Amino acid sequence: MAHRFLSSTNRFSARFAFIFTVSLSFTYLCYSIIFCRGTIMTNQGYEGKRCPPSKNAGGKKLLERLDNCASLEVRSALDVSATQRGLSDAREQSRAPDSGSDMKLRNMSVAQKYGNKKLPNALIVGVKKGGTRAVLEFIRIHPDVRALGTEPHFFDRNYDRGLDWYRGLMPRTLDSQITLEKTPSYFVTREAPRRISSMSHETKLIVVVRNPVTRAISDYTQTLSKKPDIPTFEELAFKNRSLGLVDSSWNAIRIGMYILHLENWLQYFRPSQMHFVSGERLITDPAGEMGRVQDFLGLKRIITDKHFYFNRTKGFPCLKKPESSSQPRCLGKSKGRTHVQIEQEVIEQLQEFYRPFNIKFYETVGKDFKWD
Repeated sequence: MAHRFLSSTNRFSARFAFIFTVSLSFTYLCYSIIFCRGTIMTNQGYEGKRCPPSKNAGGKKLLERLDNCASLEVRSALDVSATQRGLSDAREQSRAPDSGSDMKLRNMSVAQKYGNKKLPNALIVGVKKGGTRAVLEFIRIHPDVRALGTEPHFFDRNYDRGLDWYRGLMPRTLDSQITLEKTPSYFVTREAPRRISSMSHETKLIVVVRNPVTRAISDYTQTLSKKPDIPTFEELAFKNRSLGLVDSSWNAIRIGMYILHLENWLQYFRPSQMHFVSGERLITDPAGEMGRVQDFLGLKRIITDKHFYFNRTKGFPCLKKPESSSQPRCLGKSKGRTHVQIEQEVIEQLQEFYRPFNIKFYETVGKDFKWD
């Protein structure tokens, strides 16, 4: 009797052990499947966000790797944005093209996060009252350009502060972006070409030029708005009006003798490093002039005629309003002011004075600006 009881107990224990082992194995198998599936999905999601490894990744600078990551973030954001905007394309056709503006905002954000402050690759060096502010504002639309908004006057007034001070003024940029600044007085500063060349022999230079007679009148108009008690334009422009002797020492006249200043620049820079923008064509054909500026800087032509409209009140082109703004972008109130009225005889005398300088300037730069 006792033997049968022990035998029954052993069979029960063996059966219980078998069932327990099977249950434990099944539980472990389910846990393993769920855990592995979650790990694989997590890794796939992670791999989609990380930068693809480069064969030379170990030898690249940190900023270059960050730049690549940033570019992936921008492309990903563009894909999402394009999908979200798919239903609103028809409405946006009547507005300024936003691809450049959107990309500009993204690049600015990425540059501020990952970029470095660098010395400028390009400078707008002149000329005063030629249209330099317009060129700066127009080129800043481009997502691959980051520009300093104020005029630092480093190479003419603040050179003793040093390059580290100058670099500190610049906006943060990615390796793929151009750093740009504008100071029109550089063109007529004798020391500027040598100093800029010392910073970099490869700096690209943009010069916005305009009919020197019109430029002088615009210059005088600006000064008169600040100093109403100055002598008349005719008194300042001539040593002897009856003899037609022009006072070339007056700064408003001297700036327009472009060839004299250009000869100084050509001692330090190749002609191919200088691009001359027509101030007149910048008004009548802003997209064409800015297309050539983009070509000169090695940029894709993103700024086109779709970005501009002509403001009849101001008398020059303005930028159409981007998606992020409720207003179009025009230059400040000081731009487009009505010029002082000058006698036609005075204008003709000044045109005669500038003619030989203009002709030599045309020959040197290989471009006829048709000011005569």
